[in-house]
Amino acid sequence: MATTARRLLVATPTLLDPNFFRTVVFVIEHTPEAALGVVLNRPSEAPLSDALPEWAHLAARPPVAFVGGPVQAREAVIGIGRAARDAPGDGWEPLVERIGTVDLGRAPADVAPEVEAIRVFAGYAAWGPGQLDGELALDGWYVVDAEPADLLSDDPGTLWRRVLRRQGGDLAIAANFPLDLGSN
Repeated sequence: MATTARRLLVATPTLLDPNFFRTVVFVIEHTPEAALGVVLNRPSEAPLSDALPEWAHLAARPPVAFVGGPVQAREAVIGIGRAARDAPGDGWEPLVERIGTVDLGRAPADVAPEVEAIRVFAGYAAWGPGQLDGELALDGWYVVDAEPADLLSDDPGTLWRRVLRRQGGDLAIAANFPLDLGSN
């Protein structure tokens, strides 16, 4: 089993599934039974103030809900936020440095440590037993380290290219893969 928990899955240019085409997925958990993550670069048009007004003042730019993945897109909501300090707390669980999951069922003032910024994901990406490992074996994803800024990027439209470019080598070259091979 590949180690992907708390890392990024970056879709290879040849991954054409419309749910994951040119996505960057942060993997929250990966066990032999399942893997779960959120797509970091799919902002919606829905202002966070409409969906969760009590959290809207903490919204990271752009201040909209994100499409976290195709699973339970209308039922499940996952909050990821930057805390004032890196420590386990009440309603906040660290993932990468000061970035962690946030219990959106609580009022912002009831979460400790204090949350400075938040991103809300409708739905998530999920894989069953061995499914993600199979996709990795078929070279469907690049697995790279996450930087805290990736999870709350203020320019999600360029995240796929930026993450690939900073890897150097062949992955940096893949960032320039054309959208349509026929136009090359």
